[in-house]
Amino acid sequence: MKVMVFVKATKSSEAGEMPPPEQLTKLFEEMGNYNEQLVKAGILLAGDGLQPSSKGVRVHFSGPNRTVTDGPFAETKELVAGYWLWRVKSLEEAIEWVKRCPNPMMEDSEIEIRPVFEADDFGEAFTPEQREREAAIHAKGLGLEFPRYEDGQEMLIAGHNQSYTMETRSQIPQQWEVFAPHIGKVPGQQGTTSYGVCWNVKNKCDFDYLTGVELKPGAKLPAGFTPVKLAPHRYIVFTHVGPITSFPQTIETIWSKWAPDCGLKLAAAPCVERYTAEFDPQTGGAEIWIALER
Repeated sequence: MKVMVFVKATKSSEAGEMPPPEQLTKLFEEMGNYNEQLVKAGILLAGDGLQPSSKGVRVHFSGPNRTVTDGPFAETKELVAGYWLWRVKSLEEAIEWVKRCPNPMMEDSEIEIRPVFEADDFGEAFTPEQREREAAIHAKGLGLEFPRYEDGQEMLIAGHNQSYTMETRSQIPQQWEVFAPHIGKVPGQQGTTSYGVCWNVKNKCDFDYLTGVELKPGAKLPAGFTPVKLAPHRYIVFTHVGPITSFPQTIETIWSKWAPDCGLKLAAAPCVERYTAEFDPQTGGAEIWIALER
C-alpha cells in the first residue's frame, strides 16, 4: 500500500522562521540519515518540504466558478509543511517508521499518515476501461510512451533459450547476436517478426530468455530450438523509442515504477518483446507486451 505522510505546520514554520544555524545543521544531518534509511528500505517514493502558506494560494470551486485566494491561511494546525510518499506493507509499518523520525520542527509537532486510494478501493464503479485508461496515463507520467491495449492470440514462439539472473541479464544482446542470422530462415517461420520472451521466472530475479520467431501451426520444431506457447491474453503494449542501448531503462521504468502502482492485475505469463521489420536499433520501435488477467 502507499501512504502520504504529512508534516503538519506550526507557528514557526508558517512564520518562515528557521532554527539557529547549529540546530538547522543538526536537523539536516538527522533528516538526511532518516531519509537514507527510507531509501535503503525501499519505502521512499517522494518527499519535500513546503514553503509557508503565505507563498501559496487556494482555488475555491463553486459550480462553474473558480475563486483564487492568496495565502497566508489562518488555520495553522490544518496546514502542511512537508510530506513523504511511501510504499509500505501496512499502516502499522508506516507508524513504526514515523516514530523513528527526528522532530522536524523547533517546537512540538505532528506527523499525519493517510493511506492513498488504490483502484480496488472503488469496487465495480471503477470499470476495466477506466482502469486501463488510468494505467496508460500513469505510464505517460513516468516518461514512457502512451501504451495501447491488444487482445493477443495463441502463438508458438521457438528459438534459442538461456537462463539469466539480474546480474547476468546484460548479456542478452549477445544472445541476439547469435540468433539474428536465423531470422527469416527458420523452417516453418510465420511472418518476419522476431520475439524476445522473458519466461520461467524464479525467485522474482532468475528467469529464462528466449530469442525466437513464431512457428506456423503444425510446423516441425527445428533442432536445438526451445518452444514457448503463448496463451490468448489481453496485453498492455509499450513501445520503446530511442536507441536499443537505452532499452533496459525502459524495462526498469515499467517494472519498478509503473507496474507496482498501475492498478491493473498482471497475469503470471511470459513478458514478450516484439521486433517487427520496422524496428531500428538507433531510433527504436521495439514493443513490450505485458499480459493482463481477464
